[in-house]
Amino acid sequence: MALYYLDFEKPIAEIDKKIAELKTFSYHPHPRIAEEVASLEKQLQKALAKVYSNLSRWQRTQLSRHFNRPTFLDYVERVFSDFLELHGDRKFGDDPAIVGGLARFQGIPVMVVGHQKGRTVKEKMARNFGMPNPEGYRKALRLMKLAEQFGKPLITMIDTPGAYPGQGAEERGQALAIAEDLQAMATLRTPIISVIIGEGGSGGALALGVGDRLLMLENATYSVISPEGCAAILWKAETEKEKAAEALRGTAIDLLELGVIDEVLLEPLGGAHRDGEGMARTLAESLARHLKDLQQTPGEQLLQKRYEKYRYMGRVLGG
Repeated sequence: MALYYLDFEKPIAEIDKKIAELKTFSYHPHPRIAEEVASLEKQLQKALAKVYSNLSRWQRTQLSRHFNRPTFLDYVERVFSDFLELHGDRKFGDDPAIVGGLARFQGIPVMVVGHQKGRTVKEKMARNFGMPNPEGYRKALRLMKLAEQFGKPLITMIDTPGAYPGQGAEERGQALAIAEDLQAMATLRTPIISVIIGEGGSGGALALGVGDRLLMLENATYSVISPEGCAAILWKAETEKEKAAEALRGTAIDLLELGVIDEVLLEPLGGAHRDGEGMARTLAESLARHLKDLQQTPGEQLLQKRYEKYRYMGRVLGG
C-alpha cells in the first residue's frame, strides 16, 4: 500500500521517494547503490526523529486520522486468532461501522468490539467512515452482554469521528443507544479493556470507552468534539482548528496527565502507519499485562474499582 504523507511529513516523503527509486531501478545488486541506500536510510531515521520529536496537538490530530493508520480489523488480524464476527442488533439491522465478535487472545477466549473506518474510499463509504448508527451501538451492547453471560473479557477499540448525526439515526434512538452502552459497560461483570487506536470523537467514542483500563496510542486523540467543530463554535471559523486543538488538550500525553487514561502506548518512529506490525506487538504486550491483572481481580472488587475510577476522574485546573 502506497504511503500517504501529511504536510509536515514532506521532508520524510522526499527521502522515502529517493530510497524507493534506487531500490526499484537497481535490478542488479551494486555496492555503490547499496551504500547510497544505507546513507539515505540513516538520513530518514534522523528526519523521522526530528519531525516527530516536537509534534503539535493539531499534528497529532492529523496523525490520528492518517489514511495509512492501522484500523481495528488490522489489529484483529495481527493480535487475535480465530476471530468469528457476529452481526446485527436483532432489532433493525447490521451496522458495518462497528465490528465485533469472538476471538482468542494468546489462547484466552475474548470478545472484541471496535469502530471500523475502512481503508479504500469504497470501504469507507460502506462503513460510513466509522460513524455508527444506533444499530451499531445496539450490536455492541448485544456483544457486551454475551461477553458477560459467558464470562469472557471484553476488549474494545475506538476509532471514530463520532456517532452518525443523520435524521434517521436520531429517529431510531441514537442518544439512547449510546446511553445504554455506557450503562452496560459501567456494570458489566467481566474485565473490560478499551483502547483508543485513532480518533476518539464525542459520545460516539465514549460509548465503547468505559473500561477497567483505558489505553491510548501515542498519536491518537480523544475529545468531546473535533478541533474543527470546536473552532466553528468558539471562534466562528474552522481555520482556527489548530488553536482549538491546543485548547482541547485531547492528546494521549494530555489525558494521561489529567488521569483520564491509564497508559500511553508508544508508536514506532514515524507513527503506527509506518510500522503496523510493530504497533501490534506493543498493543499485544500491553493487553496481556492488563488482562492478567484484571483476571486476578474478584468480580465485586472489579466493579467497585471501575466505579471509583470514573467517579474520581477529572481535574480542575487553577488559573
